[in-house]
Amino acid sequence: MRKIKGIEIKKGVAFGKPVIAGTRISVEFILDLLASGWKINKILKHYPHLRKSDIQAALTYSRDLIKEWKGYPLTNR
Repeated sequence: MRKIKGIEIKKGVAFGKPVIAGTRISVEFILDLLASGWKINKILKHYPHLRKSDIQAALTYSRDLIKEWKGYPLTNR
């Protein structure tokens, strides 16, 4: 997978999950907030050290991960 600017994975930070660079806020957490109905402006208000570009980076990382995923159809038994 290509490297996404603004996303990093560091040993010992967030159990090795991808995070917003320079923070301990995981991509997973950002996605959880968005999936729970939080708007970008609400996230930025509650986490003022984040930028809109950080949220965009989390979404880009997730999109790229899904694009690379190889799913296999389940068979009926």
